[in-house]
Amino acid sequence: MTTASKTFVAGATGLLGSQIVSALLDKGAPVRALVRPGTEGDKKAALAALEARGLELVEGDVTDPVEKLAAAIGDATTVISAVQGGPELIVDGQVNLVRAAERAGARRFVPSDFAVDITRLEDGDNFMIDWRRQAAAAYDDTSLDVISVLNGAFYEVMIGFMGIVDWEAGTVSHWGDADQPLDITSVADTAAVALDPRAKGTHRFAGEVLSMRQFHQTLERATGRSLALKNLGTADELRAEITRQAAATQNPFDYVGLQYQWCMVTGKAKFDTLDNTKYPQIKPGSLEDFVPGTASNA
Repeated sequence: MTTASKTFVAGATGLLGSQIVSALLDKGAPVRALVRPGTEGDKKAALAALEARGLELVEGDVTDPVEKLAAAIGDATTVISAVQGGPELIVDGQVNLVRAAERAGARRFVPSDFAVDITRLEDGDNFMIDWRRQAAAAYDDTSLDVISVLNGAFYEVMIGFMGIVDWEAGTVSHWGDADQPLDITSVADTAAVALDPRAKGTHRFAGEVLSMRQFHQTLERATGRSLALKNLGTADELRAEITRQAAATQNPFDYVGLQYQWCMVTGKAKFDTLDNTKYPQIKPGSLEDFVPGTASNA
């Protein structure tokens, strides 16, 4: 009987990382997760539930010395990064994780890309995507097979973090052309694609391709509510608003949601082709089915 190869996951307490771990455990695969010392509260409880299902935990950080991080990776053959944060994690941390994976003898690395088409953007379009490209350039010489999974925007982010939907006010707001197609995917389906043991290179997967008008109509059908569709301005006006906010704050995370929206509503980061046919076993969940399970939709 062949023993399944072990997977090492960094960022396992996050929205995507926790689902990647859960999906691996569902498959009966051995999983080791890197967690920061002192993890408490809901994250600790969630990790305890995963431990009960067989997850192995090791304390550490992606910024640890390479030797220490390599020891944490141990006998894992695949290293998946689902880390989020600033350049110290996205750039320096991920490059460090690759070097540690090389030293540990791993074969595959899945970086924390999980976004719109980062290959089509330019420096300055989105600072978080700039960091991802900087990291990729820094570990371009790696001997590992690098698998970049791109999924567009998460349903969860479109409905939550981006501030597009205001359930209390009964509005769905957007910038630019309401009929521009957008790639969107659930976290669960993205996690499933990230587990593909045969994958190499860049994979583009979308649960659905919807315009903001269709997104709005889907929310209305799913909730049975009448929601107003509000146009906040053109794509050029959005770019101007990003510039205004950037000048008014020292924290770029204050306007990163707008940067992601600009990348999407301009069509600049739209996938030209999809690799969905490579994953016939994944039946993407629709936005319409997803919405009733979200909080604050009434």
